[in-house]
Amino acid sequence: MSEKKIAPSLLAADFANLQRDIEMVNASKADWFHIDVMDGVFVPNISFGMPVIEAIGRHAKKTLDVHLMIVDPDRYINDFAALGADILTVHYEACTHLHRTLQAIKGAGMKAGVALNPHSSVSLLKDCIQDIDLVCIMSVNPGFGGQSFIDNTFEKVGELKALIQSKNANTLIEIDGGVTSKNASELVAAGADVLVAGSFVFKSDHPIDTIEQLKKQVN
Repeated sequence: MSEKKIAPSLLAADFANLQRDIEMVNASKADWFHIDVMDGVFVPNISFGMPVIEAIGRHAKKTLDVHLMIVDPDRYINDFAALGADILTVHYEACTHLHRTLQAIKGAGMKAGVALNPHSSVSLLKDCIQDIDLVCIMSVNPGFGGQSFIDNTFEKVGELKALIQSKNANTLIEIDGGVTSKNASELVAAGADVLVAGSFVFKSDHPIDTIEQLKKQVN
């Protein structure tokens, strides 16, 4: 069984000390950097712009997992490839022609992810699951960090795992929102491969230890 991954979300980092927090993640047992890009239209918040992501990329020594919570993500695919994104995740709800978007992401040399809002059914992905490298299940409503976890997520992870297996796909399942040591093991037991943790990591007194504990808990 492949090792489960921890992806600290930089949305919860201290923006005034971003380099310090990036270097903490570099030094930790974390696997990926999770970077949320919000446009104030698709979600009611604005986060990182291109110059900040470029700066993150200069210091980050691990996989850049970029999650676009924006309208019309196709416009920016090549920009994010140029910034060094390894994985580019778009929202199902923001893509009119999802299959074409996935092809464009892969054509730009990145892995292609699809995020599902809490109200969106896993069955929406059944026709293209084999083209998706990662599905990001939103376990909170997108747009803000620090929200509480939506319990229906466990059932959704199980449904998605069954879909992936039925299609012989190699898609990873990522959980984004409200992940803590209280639900991490249960999420992995349900079928999750990657856990995004923001506030739980960056608001803890000892983030490196918190990451290590999460990592041990799920592997």
